[in-house]
Amino acid sequence: MAITQLEQISPQPTPPNERGYEYDLVIVGGGIIGLTLASALKDSGLSVLLIEAKVASAAVAKGQAYAVHQLSSLIYEGIGVWDKMLPQIAKYCRVRLSDADYPNVVEFTTDDINTPELGYVAEHQALLQPLQEFIQDCPNVTYLCPAEVVNTQYQQNIVAIDIKVADQLRTVRSKLVVAADGSRSPIRQAAGIKTSGWKYWQSCIVAFVKPEKPHNNTAYERFWSSGPFAILPLPGNRCRIVWTAPHEEAKALCALNDEQFLAELSRRYGDQMGKLELLEANRICFSSTTHAKRSLRSPPTSINW
Repeated sequence: MAITQLEQISPQPTPPNERGYEYDLVIVGGGIIGLTLASALKDSGLSVLLIEAKVASAAVAKGQAYAVHQLSSLIYEGIGVWDKMLPQIAKYCRVRLSDADYPNVVEFTTDDINTPELGYVAEHQALLQPLQEFIQDCPNVTYLCPAEVVNTQYQQNIVAIDIKVADQLRTVRSKLVVAADGSRSPIRQAAGIKTSGWKYWQSCIVAFVKPEKPHNNTAYERFWSSGPFAILPLPGNRCRIVWTAPHEEAKALCALNDEQFLAELSRRYGDQMGKLELLEANRICFSSTTHAKRSLRSPPTSINW
């Protein structure tokens, strides 16, 4: 009887139209960062809106790969999505570091930290797709995709966000907005969050290859005067190449035909895994830029991720 009476007098949540906002948190950017944050808030009791401009299939198809450290795996395990990711990613159990033509090698193995693996290498879709599926089972998260933020208005305690969905414009209000929309974030710029940074003198070439011999779950990195060169193992005995070089040299390498590119690649790669097969004709060259981010003027209702 006492419990019934308490239930009858317990306060009810204030309806959104009466409290002045519809969401506690709006996350702009449904990539790996935005999806991870939204997924981690599943049981937070917060009402969350996640906005992504690209259709889900286009985002999954992005040809990128990442090194995933032990701490990141623990975060995904805590969220409850790691078991969906693990079958699609590669473990590396040995890391071999060397310096240009110097013959000696520094090697790290799982015995050094007493873990079954040192880390993981995951392609973009192996992380993104399980997160997209997980978010569908988060009752407190509304996922708008594709949808585009066209304007933000920062008020004293609330931010009003104009969103374009299927050629229709709607406005939502939130207590907080998180900018997870990339390094050149329009949300960050609109909020007046400035950054200081500098440009590297190098670019980064990435490509997928299949070696003749097994990669044995080994990651390699060799440090050259022109920049580091890394080989990351992937499922199916494939490898991801991350090749750093001065801008003009990187452009010239990407312009080579497949046979010429493989010849240059093999010189850097070495012969430890035999003949190499280039799996994708298109190499991607990224201009390397880093920003040391610091908030110079940030409204209380915005966060730059």
